[in-house]
Amino acid sequence: MPHVPGLRSPYAKVGHLVYFGRMLDKIRLHAQGRLPADYIENLGEAKPGMFDGRCCGFLRVPYGDLKRRTLEGGTDEAVLDWAEQRGGRRTDEECAVWNSFLMKRGWHDRPDVVGRLRWRVEEAGALPPQPYWLVPARDLFSFAVFVVSFLGRGVSWKGHRYRMLAGGGWAADRGSHTP
Repeated sequence: MPHVPGLRSPYAKVGHLVYFGRMLDKIRLHAQGRLPADYIENLGEAKPGMFDGRCCGFLRVPYGDLKRRTLEGGTDEAVLDWAEQRGGRRTDEECAVWNSFLMKRGWHDRPDVVGRLRWRVEEAGALPPQPYWLVPARDLFSFAVFVVSFLGRGVSWKGHRYRMLAGGGWAADRGSHTP
């Protein structure tokens, strides 16, 4: 997705919530005719599972009402206060869970969600196309190195060799300097 001036990061907080400010930015940009078409299809509650709908559900405020209030004007904090008066204020713990969910979206999610997220990130130019199939191979290699490290009793560090002692300590091997 292209960079959109006036559209903040989903990680930016308004009050105690991430994403809320981005949703307000999208509402305002759409009303001004400055929101790219790629974003318009995901506005509001039309598509289940999209962030706007999830955020409104979390706040217990219909998207149409929130849109109307946002376009009336006022600060983001004032709109959030209005939403909390209508739907009820969330506890700090509920907000922490919400923030964690949104910030980790894509990690260990369904393949279709991860694929769409990866496509969006690559399209935005944030990452070059990657051979993602290598990720499990890299993890397996790291695990193999970890396991093999228990088979030896020595370590080479900054050109010196050290050996592990029976009590868990370390001692330098004599003449251990390696070129």
